[in-house]
Amino acid sequence: MNPSDTPNTWFALGTFAAGGRVFPGLVLEGERVVDLSEAKIPGAGASPFSSSRQVFEDWETNFAALAAFAERGDADTHELTALRVLPPVEPVQILQSGANYHRHVVDLIVAEAKAGNPRMTAEEEAEVRRRGERLMDERVAYGEPYLFLGSPAAMCGAYDDVVLPLEGEKHDWELEFAAVIGRSGRHVPPERALDLVAGYTIVNDITTRDLVYRKDLKAIGTDWLRSKNAPTFLPTGPYIVPAAFVPDTSDLRITLKLNGRTMQDESTSDIIFDVARLVSYASSRVILRPGDLILTGSPAGNGSRWGRFLKEGDVMEGTVTGLGHQRNRCVRESAPKGIPGRTPGRNPC
Repeated sequence: MNPSDTPNTWFALGTFAAGGRVFPGLVLEGERVVDLSEAKIPGAGASPFSSSRQVFEDWETNFAALAAFAERGDADTHELTALRVLPPVEPVQILQSGANYHRHVVDLIVAEAKAGNPRMTAEEEAEVRRRGERLMDERVAYGEPYLFLGSPAAMCGAYDDVVLPLEGEKHDWELEFAAVIGRSGRHVPPERALDLVAGYTIVNDITTRDLVYRKDLKAIGTDWLRSKNAPTFLPTGPYIVPAAFVPDTSDLRITLKLNGRTMQDESTSDIIFDVARLVSYASSRVILRPGDLILTGSPAGNGSRWGRFLKEGDVMEGTVTGLGHQRNRCVRESAPKGIPGRTPGRNPC
């Protein structure tokens, strides 16, 4: 079976824990999980599997075998609700897209302009917005994607607590969908780029806005290490849905609620550079490897837009069409001993 063919039975892939064991799992019907570290999958390139990344290392062969296995429906399963849901894959590389949604970028331009001019009039704000929209039109016509590397150590599960670090105050949500690579590639043209994509998942790319720019090194610009890569700042999953079940990524709905209030609710039709362009561009800079993640960017509706940022006790709930659901509670990082004036909170787990 070709990975572009749609199987009769829906399935997804993830990583789970139970009874002190961590194992890759095949998710059936969104509620049952087959332990792939124990199941022998006929026709698979290597099984049982020790990790979900191993499944992607021979994706074409394994996809066909898993589809046939899922169709049989006679395997022993765990209830998904009885398992701890971990990040669905351990990537070698995480490539994150910046400034990749029209309205999101324009909102950030306006927010930064207001920060520099708190008395900005409505007419001045409208002009800033028009200028931002012109810049985005020029990017579509003449620009290229903006990608940077993230740390796999920042990942946490789709239902884990998010730990707000001591440094910075403007911790911001950025719900988006990510492509999962299933075939190595280098210098892949856009028309063949989707051949490298095994599936898709959800990632909340949390950013501490007041740490993005360095006051001591203004000429260097953005500092993504300190503003994005804190432990738990990349809730990922709950699972990876094969690309065959997501035939059109141009009109997915990305929705994030904060304490029940909808903050992000946008279609991927607002994206600037689509998945094929992102994968192709990434392959022109690095060698893409099975299991790597390419985050496609955040749509509008972030905390910068609302003037509201994450704080202890907040609960984020995120969905992307067909890719599942996340729910993450925010807790505060504990202060290391010996730092005065810090209130004890919670350590990352």
